[in-house]
Amino acid sequence: MSDRPQTPLLDRVHTPADLKAFSDTELRQVADELRAETISAVSETGGHLGAGLGVVELSVALHAVWDAPRDKIVWDVSHQSYPHKILTGRRDRIRTLRQKDGLSGFTKRSESPYDPFGAAHSSTSISASLGFAVARDLNGASETGHGDAIAVIGDGAMSAGMAYEAMNHAGHLGKRLIVILNDNEMSIAPPVGAMSSYLSRLYAEAPFHSLKDVAKGAVSFLPEPFREGARRAKDMIKGMAVGGTLFEALGFSYIGPIDGHDMESLLPVLRTVKARADGPILIHCITKKGKGYAPAEGRPDRGHATAKFDVSSGEQKKAASNAPAYTKVFGQTLVELAEEDSRICAVTAAMPDGTGLNLMAERFPSRCFDVGIAEQHGVTFCAGLAAGGMRPFAAIYSTFLQRGFDQVVHDVAIQRLPVRFAIDRAGLVGADGATHAGSYDVAYLANLPGFTVMAAADEAELKHMVATAAAHDEGPIAFRYPRGEGMGVEMPERGEILEIGKGRMIREGARVAILSYGARLKEVLQAAEALEARGIHPTIADARFAKPLDCELILGLARDHEALVTIEEGAIGGFGSHVAQLLAEEGVFDTGLKYRSMVLPDTFIDQASPADMYAVARLNASDIEAKVLDVLGVARMEKRA
Repeated sequence: MSDRPQTPLLDRVHTPADLKAFSDTELRQVADELRAETISAVSETGGHLGAGLGVVELSVALHAVWDAPRDKIVWDVSHQSYPHKILTGRRDRIRTLRQKDGLSGFTKRSESPYDPFGAAHSSTSISASLGFAVARDLNGASETGHGDAIAVIGDGAMSAGMAYEAMNHAGHLGKRLIVILNDNEMSIAPPVGAMSSYLSRLYAEAPFHSLKDVAKGAVSFLPEPFREGARRAKDMIKGMAVGGTLFEALGFSYIGPIDGHDMESLLPVLRTVKARADGPILIHCITKKGKGYAPAEGRPDRGHATAKFDVSSGEQKKAASNAPAYTKVFGQTLVELAEEDSRICAVTAAMPDGTGLNLMAERFPSRCFDVGIAEQHGVTFCAGLAAGGMRPFAAIYSTFLQRGFDQVVHDVAIQRLPVRFAIDRAGLVGADGATHAGSYDVAYLANLPGFTVMAAADEAELKHMVATAAAHDEGPIAFRYPRGEGMGVEMPERGEILEIGKGRMIREGARVAILSYGARLKEVLQAAEALEARGIHPTIADARFAKPLDCELILGLARDHEALVTIEEGAIGGFGSHVAQLLAEEGVFDTGLKYRSMVLPDTFIDQASPADMYAVARLNASDIEAKVLDVLGVARMEKRA
């Protein structure tokens, strides 16, 4: 395309090894061209823009100095990896990012040997890289060989406890391991916590490069502001004042901070580390999220995630909204309830905008808490709030709540504490793919004693469930809802407190009953229209609750119909399994009921549009219609005819 950037040097890079033929001056130009190419590609696909722009120079420098894939570079969180993908033989496919059959928006082992580890959830890189380092020293088998293990951790990922667990272990083992802290003073939202303050203080108070041998080899390459403070900073370190002391206490040699956008800083430091590192070492790079693209730099999230956009203006090309988004309905309803109840508070794990809690934070900042990328702490923090007499809402995506499962069991469920779990991104989420799908929360919550588990069929139901959760003090309660727009139903002025464990009838019919749990109800209704054209009039019900089940409703449907079909946006072992258990225990199957459960298949579904992903899962309206026809024997009769 004629409007794509001119990239004469980048055009010569087919693998990272090609970078070694360039001079340092040429590498700076490669970085400029790589930034332009990244912006151009994401403008066509949408995706995570800001984080990748912040590591353009670092991507070039790493691949120019080290020898991937023999050297293992692990990006964390790997939405930073778009420039890396362009440099590692995937430029010809970069405009398929996050699309069906295209490149993943994260690193993916099955996609390229240059992606040694998938890291779509944060804070795993140091653990994984330490594993590579130990495997190297134990002569582990690797098709690409074994060299250095390099963890690039940033965009808020250092706020999770797992990173410190890994550093503690690495310091104990003393293996050669390189950790690069990409400190962009951002995650998805502005950073929170003592670690963020500590890193900021390192930057402000100690602009030095390094200690010991590494400092001797590279301080002269630092830009002037860093050189001026080098002597003072090293003196401070001797007095145990500031500057890397936390990392050094964990057993790491500390280098930094250095300017992550200045190739004259990066290249000599990385070369010195490669030549002289002995044991674990941490390189502290200061970068700017969204660097080099003014529309991204000017956004509060520094262009974290974007739809397709116009490169010249930065204007995003979003489809017009026809109905309120579920996330916004949750956020607005919570604020309304919090205005009436001072006990209501909310907790998010680095996702205030994504969960709708930005509205709560604006209205009641003292009752809204962002704990950073620390779901385990967030869940137990909510447990403490509940034990202390508050009414906490833990607003965490389904995929991320998985990270706090032990805390859900041990700290919340066993103690029967009334923590309210607002589970966004339930079901299949589209372009983020399998790593971010909300597939398992129904199964892993509904098997916990004393837990109440709900799913919203539409945006009005979500409003009711937020109100129900706020009023529920008898134990933990969860409600799930999908990403995106609602169904466009009429919204109530106030949320109604639902009777716990009671579903609702949608329409009466005959022969077959469809019992929907969650947001597939829209597809069920579309399937019913097609079935009615065939003379089949199904009964439709909305379960609302996976736990406790509405036994009266379910057994009534089983009694009055020859077939019962359940449908849900969750994995095997969830709502349908609980219904089957009830029917089996009540002896219903002994009387000949035909029962089918439609769930997500026992596989990980790759990225595509949500509709395409649900087609793979066979959970769209046409699939529901086919299932009903099959269970009634209609499809088989037509085939014989």
